Amino acid sequence: MQQAATHNLVDNVLVRLQALLPATRPIPLHEPDLQPDAWEMVKDCLDSGWVSSVGAYVDRFEQGLAEHTDIGHAVATVNGTAALHTCLLLAGVQPGDEVLLPALTFVGTANPVAAMGAIPHFVDSEAATLGVDPVALDAHLDRVAEQRGGVCINRQTGRPIRALVVVHVLGHVADMPALRALADRHRLKLIEDAAEALGSLRDGRHAGHWGDLTALSFNGNKVITTGGGGAVLTGDPDLARRARHLTTTAKLPHAWAFEHDEVAFNYRLPNLNAALGVAQLERLARLLAAKRRLAGAYAQAFSGLDGARLFVEPPGCHSNHWLNLLLLPDRAQRDALLTETHADGLLLRPFWTPLHRLSMYADMPRAELPVAEDLFARGVCLPSSANLVPATQVTA
Repeated sequence: MQQAATHNLVDNVLVRLQALLPATRPIPLHEPDLQPDAWEMVKDCLDSGWVSSVGAYVDRFEQGLAEHTDIGHAVATVNGTAALHTCLLLAGVQPGDEVLLPALTFVGTANPVAAMGAIPHFVDSEAATLGVDPVALDAHLDRVAEQRGGVCINRQTGRPIRALVVVHVLGHVADMPALRALADRHRLKLIEDAAEALGSLRDGRHAGHWGDLTALSFNGNKVITTGGGGAVLTGDPDLARRARHLTTTAKLPHAWAFEHDEVAFNYRLPNLNAALGVAQLERLARLLAAKRRLAGAYAQAFSGLDGARLFVEPPGCHSNHWLNLLLLPDRAQRDALLTETHADGLLLRPFWTPLHRLSMYADMPRAELPVAEDLFARGVCLPSSANLVPATQVTA
């Protein structure tokens, strides 16, 4: 009986997807939307000869990011991992410190923590936002942590808990007012991993407005892309200056001498990539509008379907709908749907494997993770490219 119900639900979902999406196959999860102006700007950069980490397009891209997000300063980096690593350094994270972060996120959130000798400490998600649950985290910290000399200490390990990294999962902004208050109460530095959230708002404010520091990503699968690329956002001019210094090998200004005053990194975004970013940023409003139309088409397609539910943006949020999420009753039906859709050329994906399930992170400290486990078992991400026009909207 249960097998028949699974088969019926999977067939219903597949039929609705086939009716909504174009007939061309395969349909990827998310692909960039590159228009002729991007070719023109990249060619202009090539013609200028300024293709590395200095150039007018880097300046224009950083200024455009700061203006769009209404956050004072943007420092472009070679990718989102470099941006997050820089944020952690600026937040004062040291080897041996613990860093709170969600178990349900891409592995790129945890890797820079581990690479700098710090300890990922996994926390649970909130069903309403997909981000860190402030209530569950507050209760967890009350159980395991205490303040000593103004530092949050894990009583079980004796290590400092230095920072909280909040991920805006699939482009939906977490409950940042509550998480900001929690970080202040527990004396934690607050970092926003907004890799998926360019263009997403909560209470009219862009992602990144609550954190001490914010990391963005412009990988090829993001709302806009620079090929690779990322950025550090901050409202603090001193942090911005230090971010620029650390991402430029800590080189001291001089007409010819190579003098450096600390260990640092060659993390600056090349001008060639920034040229693509400038072209993409000029189209951001249209890309976001197209993604909202697609999200609306999905909502209509799955309306009234028993057993499956489309995740909608949290109250008070205006999300970029980076990836649209369908929630099924259980993992068996999730896996059955993935099998059927891939056979049809619809390249749906499950959530990332929760980080505490990965071998290198299996022994890390963690809270109870019931919501993260449930979302992983039931969630399927739908094709969400901005250039994906629903079949019902295609005109002859």
